[in-house]
Amino acid sequence: MSTIVLPDFLPYLLAIVGLLALWQYYQLRVMKGRILAIDIFDRSGIRMYLYVVADNLQSCEVCQSAHGTVFPPSTVMKKQFSPIKGTCKNPAGCIGFLVGLYGAWPEGNEIVARLRQSPKREPIQLGQDDLMEIILGPWERSISANTDRLGIYVLEAVLGDCSNPKPAMDKYRQILESAKEVRHMPLIVPAYFRLVELLTRQGQAAEALHFVEQFEKRYKTGQSGPYAPTQKQLGLMAIKKSHLKNAARTTATTSMA
Repeated sequence: MSTIVLPDFLPYLLAIVGLLALWQYYQLRVMKGRILAIDIFDRSGIRMYLYVVADNLQSCEVCQSAHGTVFPPSTVMKKQFSPIKGTCKNPAGCIGFLVGLYGAWPEGNEIVARLRQSPKREPIQLGQDDLMEIILGPWERSISANTDRLGIYVLEAVLGDCSNPKPAMDKYRQILESAKEVRHMPLIVPAYFRLVELLTRQGQAAEALHFVEQFEKRYKTGQSGPYAPTQKQLGLMAIKKSHLKNAARTTATTSMA
């Protein structure tokens, strides 16, 4: 009776085939946003930073030209990093957001892949359609939904800031209410400025004044640091407060008359 003799290397071959199959399954799950692709060198939970500027006419051409730029985390961590090329031309300073995202849904993974394929990991530029695809993608069903939620809120608010102000204001309110973690800190100051600006334009002076005073209370100690408002921003908010109070007094006087 003949005996089947298996080669000694067969168990190793089967193990390799099994690992390859497991790797392919893992890759498919990552691309579908079912699981996170873990990078042992990335402890922040952020795979890309996206710079966006509100869609209003007050933004200067320098800042507008940086709108939609995606940076790798290694670039953002550099000491002299700036999301814009050159100096902002707006005397009051343009309001931009640097949004950190993991991006575990298909559209986010595609942007991360494009960024990694960029020569020397140079920043890439996204058009308005690309930005819309990011926020319209199934991010809420991805494993990074909780990590990326406030970042997506920022994108939704900024992309509809002037064209659709009411939902934008709601998103800015949610950002200010929910921003608790370190990665959310860069979003707070610009969110205050955009919300106060939109409320003022919509004639909601009382609520705008409320958020100005909330801003002052949050930063009343004159704290310094990478996420604290600059002296210029503190001064601008004080001017907004003065204008809002004057408007409130004028309205009250008119009502009494």
